[in-house]
Amino acid sequence: MAAHNAVARESPDSSADRGLLTLWAHTSSLHSVPTDCPDSSGLRFAFYGRVSTEDHQDPATSRAWQLLGAQALASGHGRIVAQYFDVGRSRTLPWARRPQAAALLAAMADPDRDFDAVIIGSSERAFYGNQFATMAPLFEHYRVEMWVPELGGAVDPQIAGQEELMILLGILSKREIARARIRVRSAMTVQTRDQGRYLGGRPPYGYRLVDAGPHPNCAFARRGVRIQRLDVDPECGPVVCWIFAQRLARHSVARITRALNDAGIPSPSAADPSRNPHPTNQRWILTTVRTILANPRYTGHQVWNRQRTDHDLIDPANTSLGHRDIVRWNTPTDWVISTKPAHPALVGEADFITVQHIRADRQTTARRIYALAGLLRCGVCGRRMESHWSHRPAYRCRHGHSSATPPIPRRTPNAYVREDHILPHLPALLIRLT
Repeated sequence: MAAHNAVARESPDSSADRGLLTLWAHTSSLHSVPTDCPDSSGLRFAFYGRVSTEDHQDPATSRAWQLLGAQALASGHGRIVAQYFDVGRSRTLPWARRPQAAALLAAMADPDRDFDAVIIGSSERAFYGNQFATMAPLFEHYRVEMWVPELGGAVDPQIAGQEELMILLGILSKREIARARIRVRSAMTVQTRDQGRYLGGRPPYGYRLVDAGPHPNCAFARRGVRIQRLDVDPECGPVVCWIFAQRLARHSVARITRALNDAGIPSPSAADPSRNPHPTNQRWILTTVRTILANPRYTGHQVWNRQRTDHDLIDPANTSLGHRDIVRWNTPTDWVISTKPAHPALVGEADFITVQHIRADRQTTARRIYALAGLLRCGVCGRRMESHWSHRPAYRCRHGHSSATPPIPRRTPNAYVREDHILPHLPALLIRLT
């Protein structure tokens, strides 16, 4: 009773009062010993966790629950003295290519490291595929135990079935990603083909985003999430129509580009700097005009899957380095096109197809071979010289100028060199280098 009165007399704003409930809960005889109570003896653990994408997961929450599970696993055996947590890194990346995991591996190699074992917050977030099989010998070499929540302790390769279980968990983690990828791709295919839904990303030049109503997912709609669709930009839309009209009149891409620059029409990066913060060139270039002319979304149909991401081995001789992502263009047969128009068109379908077949007339000649292609650099500007046929193999450098650039008085003349003038001097160059 005296203790109760003493508590009652404390000010509600006192610092001692704010922690009384927590202190009571941890010291009450009705409760067990707290699992996160630091143990000054026993093993010293280094915690490792990972969260993939900041946009779809809360890194703070993910780290907290993984750390909480690791603390519960370490309770009674030791304490966590170091933390390594990767944010925004895919589980498909090897440990050596995740910043925090790589730092943990470097710390393991230090004989004076301040931990004895590594404790994993979530096996499915730490390992993918056969990563455990490639990492286990490294942990064994440095005599560092690995503790995982699925086993309730350390992984012992000598115990039958434990290593197989860890490999199975990695396979299940890989399967989870494969299933999610299949579900997402199937959903995006249906949303594009049947619904013509805008699936995100930057709107093409000439369009802007407008509201299209509440989200069809009821849970998202209750939270106020709304979908968007494309609509014609009143300033940039007519420019796109003009570009297609000029191309249909069989004007070259270079001529169209020069006309846009001469007329002072803002390029896509200049028209919307906030949406295009990376380009430094504010003028129209050939690539920009070609990209507009090749974009089928200007026909009013929603088109998806124009690009794909291939996973190529970084080094075929060392598969442990993993893969690198390379974005490549799909052929039109792989595109997903909406069955109905999804937004206002800036060019007719027939005209768009006609534009795709307009090519500059070229004479059919035998295949030209350039023995020094990609090997020569300009002595004036340092740029790589481009192959150029001048009745014979030759190379030139225009010092950054192109046919879309208006003539500049007193600019550096183009550099030309014939291949047959270079080849006789190569043996003497090789002798000098050796």
